[in-house]
Amino acid sequence: MAWAVVVSVLVMTVLSLLRVNVIVAIIAAGLTAGLMNGENLTDALTLLVDGMGAQANVALSYILLGAFAVAISYSGITSILVGFLLRVLKDKRTMIVFVIAFVASLSQNVIPVHIAFIPILIPPLLKLFDEMKLDRRAVAAALTFGLKAPYVMIPVGFGYIFHDTIKTSMETNGIDLGIGTIAASLILPGSGMIVGLFIAIFITYRKPRDPSVVPEDKETPDEEVVLDSRFQMKHLLTLVAMLVTLVIQAVWSNLILAALAGIILMFIFRVVPFNKGDKVINDGIGMMGFIAFVMLVAAGYANVLTETESVSALVELSSDYLGDNQAFIAFILLSVGLVVTMGIGSSFATIPILAALFVPICAAAGFSPMATAALIGTAGALGDAGSPASDSTLGPTSGLNADGRHNHIWDTCVPTFLHYNIPLFIFGWAASLFL
Repeated sequence: MAWAVVVSVLVMTVLSLLRVNVIVAIIAAGLTAGLMNGENLTDALTLLVDGMGAQANVALSYILLGAFAVAISYSGITSILVGFLLRVLKDKRTMIVFVIAFVASLSQNVIPVHIAFIPILIPPLLKLFDEMKLDRRAVAAALTFGLKAPYVMIPVGFGYIFHDTIKTSMETNGIDLGIGTIAASLILPGSGMIVGLFIAIFITYRKPRDPSVVPEDKETPDEEVVLDSRFQMKHLLTLVAMLVTLVIQAVWSNLILAALAGIILMFIFRVVPFNKGDKVINDGIGMMGFIAFVMLVAAGYANVLTETESVSALVELSSDYLGDNQAFIAFILLSVGLVVTMGIGSSFATIPILAALFVPICAAAGFSPMATAALIGTAGALGDAGSPASDSTLGPTSGLNADGRHNHIWDTCVPTFLHYNIPLFIFGWAASLFL
């Protein structure tokens, strides 16, 4: 049923905005989609649970990554970084946000570790943010920009995977286009995110913001790090462990193996004592466990939409009312992409689904191959920023909420949705008409 996608996404969005736990909101959305497609409650729940296994690899990698981040923090090397930033960037709120956006951008193309750096870099900086009265929503916007904009515009690292997915999906449906051409078609849509970043930093979140109070049930993470800023042998060994982790992730593209290797080396090097093993793992689960479970449940929700063919039904229904006005067609196709990606939470997984139905519609309406690529890429990317189930929002929250002072929906999802999806939609719509 076509409307199952729209209604279930609305259920998830409304519940999330009402501060219902995002896991409960996604489960409710999945059950809603199943029931609207004629499934009974038990079968809908079965579809949701069956699909959760698709993200088991990601969930385990996030938990191990959290443990590795805790081990790194235990070494005290993060206190050296904080001390350096305090000296260099003290009272420079705008500069530190741009630095974070730059570092995040490197994680997609130059050093493709995706969100792996966030639980390592961000939690030690939270105290600095509070001292500077830096609005954490600006930091969330900077992190999401770095996690999203580079892969949309630059075909390297995760960007290559994204562009190659578009290329393969278009070839499957009859349009042969090179990756270079696809990248060129996405420059204008991606530029909209740059505009959104500048608006967030210089206008929306420019003013100082007092840190919120730590909830009673959320304790500030233990400061078990050495505050001595001198570089010691254990810091060098920590850097070696981090380098090995990056190399393994880059060469074998396996984050589980990379994080596990990093954790083992931290114990072998005696940077973290063996008797602290349980605490490191437990703290890692505390840091990233919630993110892991959200990804699992989101995969289950995506499975409900896929198995009931709700996404294809929505696109087919939309195509029946499109007519031959290119501007209107582009608007509707981008809207469909926004709704679908908001629900599934992954722009990469959305591309093949949308391309199968966008290509014939665009060909019939007279869109050029570049304009078609721009529509598919933009429609796939829309909703990734702002979706409660996307790692582009879950990643920033995992770091910024380490002390319980950052709300996933109102401090990450809503700001990133407004500042990135709106300009991405507008610039993508313009690209489809001018290319």
